[in-house]
Amino acid sequence: MAITDVYDFYRKMEDEKIILSFKGEFTAELLTSILHILESKMNALNITTKKKKRVFNVLVECFQNLYHHIETQENDQIEVALQKSALVMVKHADDKFVVRTGNHVGNDGIPELKRKLAMVNALNTDELRDLYQTKLKNDSLSEKGTAGLGLIDIARKSKNKLEYEFLEIDDDSSFFCLNVVIE
Repeated sequence: MAITDVYDFYRKMEDEKIILSFKGEFTAELLTSILHILESKMNALNITTKKKKRVFNVLVECFQNLYHHIETQENDQIEVALQKSALVMVKHADDKFVVRTGNHVGNDGIPELKRKLAMVNALNTDELRDLYQTKLKNDSLSEKGTAGLGLIDIARKSKNKLEYEFLEIDDDSSFFCLNVVIE
């Protein structure tokens, strides 16, 4: 990348109204830092407390999904570090927030993830609430320590359908892109 490309990158982020962007490995400390930065930016934009709370809830769930579900397919340390790296962007435009995430996933897990996403997107607000309550009462934790509530909660808090795409990288892995709009 030429040094002048930095300005082009900056302009693209400005044009897209990106207020926060991070690429790298996710940790609990990072989440805390990002939430503080985002809170400062939202305060400067005079965002209501109710909307801030919804954005924070979605962002925390997205972070937890990235933290718990990033999968590595390689033994090579450099490739594993690349696959553990994920992307989070927060966009603010037209009184909406858009949280975008991207991370590597194993191709073998895509059918199940697509099934869960399609199920969540097929439900209305009341059905999402009922499913959330049912899973909360009846489901046990997975081997990764999660209860499978993340996508349901993201859809509930955003009050929108979850947009997603899988970009195949090779026979073993793909890049999962998630787009969540909070109005």
